[in-house]
Amino acid sequence: MNKLPLILMGLLLICTFQVGCENDLRDVEQISSKKLAIPVDTSKDVTIIYSDSSVVKAKLITPELLHFKIKNEYYEMKKGVIVIFYDSNLQEKSRLTADYAIRRVNEKITEFRKNVIITGSKGETFKSEELLWDENKKKFISNQPVVINTKSGTINGTGFEAPENNLSKFQIFQGNGNVDLPSNPGF
Repeated sequence: MNKLPLILMGLLLICTFQVGCENDLRDVEQISSKKLAIPVDTSKDVTIIYSDSSVVKAKLITPELLHFKIKNEYYEMKKGVIVIFYDSNLQEKSRLTADYAIRRVNEKITEFRKNVIITGSKGETFKSEELLWDENKKKFISNQPVVINTKSGTINGTGFEAPENNLSKFQIFQGNGNVDLPSNPGF
């Protein structure tokens, strides 16, 4: 029995499979090499001044600001952020720091995350892993555990809410702690 036709047919079959596999692999490589282009502006060492009717209200400082220009536009501060709030005499009222922040333009919400700390002018501090600034409701909100330290003690809670223009008038949810409350314990 002549094995040559079987061997040739086997080789032809192997070549066909190899060519088919190579084409598929090339297609896969070509598809995987294509990246989705998202329009983003990157700015370094950024300082932004927020004012209302020519009165400076706050200053934001971040080492890097990413501006994503998509349908749901947003700004991202992956390398941390500092926000300094001022009174009408341009004296620092409070300072917010966080390791990460994102501002969603259309929703008018800024999320501060990771090691969020607010320090008031009287030495009081607010600490949490998340704080939201809702510009529509004009409030700061946290649904994460919070710790507030004042000169008279410590308050722990499961959440926090305060008007954006007066952090000294805060509400703490399910609060507990030992404190002597002064007439104005806020920030």
